[in-house]
Amino acid sequence: MHPAVRRFPLSVQHVFAMFGATVLVPILTGLNPGATLIASGVGTLLFHLITRGKVPAYLGSSFAFIAPLTLYVTKHHTPNQAVTGLISVSIVYGVFSALIAAIGFNRVKRLIPSVVVGPVVAIIGLSLAGTAVATDASTHWDVAIVSLAAAIISAVAGPRQLRIIPILVGIVVGYVYAIARGLVHFGNASASPWVQFPSFHAPAFSWQVVLAMAPIALVTMVEDLGHMFVLNEIIDRDVTQDPGFSSILLGNGVATLISALIGGPAETTYAENLGVLAMTRQFSSRIIQGAAVIAILLGLFGKFNAVIQSIPAAVVGGIGILLYGMIAAMGIRHMIEAKVDLTNTKNLIVVAVIFIIGIGAKNNGIAIATIVGLAIYWLLPDRTQTGAEDGGQAAHRS
Repeated sequence: MHPAVRRFPLSVQHVFAMFGATVLVPILTGLNPGATLIASGVGTLLFHLITRGKVPAYLGSSFAFIAPLTLYVTKHHTPNQAVTGLISVSIVYGVFSALIAAIGFNRVKRLIPSVVVGPVVAIIGLSLAGTAVATDASTHWDVAIVSLAAAIISAVAGPRQLRIIPILVGIVVGYVYAIARGLVHFGNASASPWVQFPSFHAPAFSWQVVLAMAPIALVTMVEDLGHMFVLNEIIDRDVTQDPGFSSILLGNGVATLISALIGGPAETTYAENLGVLAMTRQFSSRIIQGAAVIAILLGLFGKFNAVIQSIPAAVVGGIGILLYGMIAAMGIRHMIEAKVDLTNTKNLIVVAVIFIIGIGAKNNGIAIATIVGLAIYWLLPDRTQTGAEDGGQAAHRS
């Protein structure tokens, strides 16, 4: 069997993992969902080109820019100005990429202790718990449970062929069960065109839009760093060293630039797909690149797009419980491996504050929690005189 054929079901899993969140952003902001899917696929391929295929990450729609995009696209009806704002975001990424390449990421990394990295990785998963449980799974708990159980059984007790695609198994079984329950409606699929092309918008300069969007890039860069810490834990290799965090930022910036020109939102690495990596232990970048190609085709072919959109939220919620929980567990594992001393009061305070802010804050909670955790760690005096008082002060090690 050709390697591409063997990789296809693995790529499909990643498409399912990113699809809901990626198309939700254009639905909320007034952008074109088809263009957004195409942008995510093209952006991911460019990201992999710039990072030389060494970072198995998928790039999808960033939620951090929902408010300004909604304001300028839906409310003010100025999508051309929104394009300019997103271009300014990509420029910020490029500037910081060059800065980190010049000063060296190791200098930045030394400022990030393990007592901050661990809980930040954990809240990346935990912050999605409400979406998985309250928003999605709760719509039909029986469907969610069937999907979750199928994925777990496939991963733990299934034959080897199924153990590497448990997410796909869970989605298919949950989808079939939902059809039997009469919860799937194919009306949109029959009404959708076979082929649909995105509408393009030329940039129209506006300082107001630039000032509204460009600073948000600082927030998403912090989230990117957190995602890379998760990825390091999963693949047991430090991608911030090879190919380097500067390359990762540059890849994200270029992906956002192309997305803006195509008519999509800002791009960011996706925690949902990191969960798939953690579950399947299949780390080939070719698999992610395959998912990107599928996303581009889905963006062009309306009927296939509509069929995927017909998957009930409860199926996605059941799978999300597993994926997001895997990410949270990675953060806890990191603190254990780094021997973070939680009998140290300062360390305990850092972890506590990061957890509550990261989970409780509705907008950009992960980035805010990271910044606050670092501020507490470096500004709060440590009265402990034990040998473990640094709380895993060394930055993340892979």
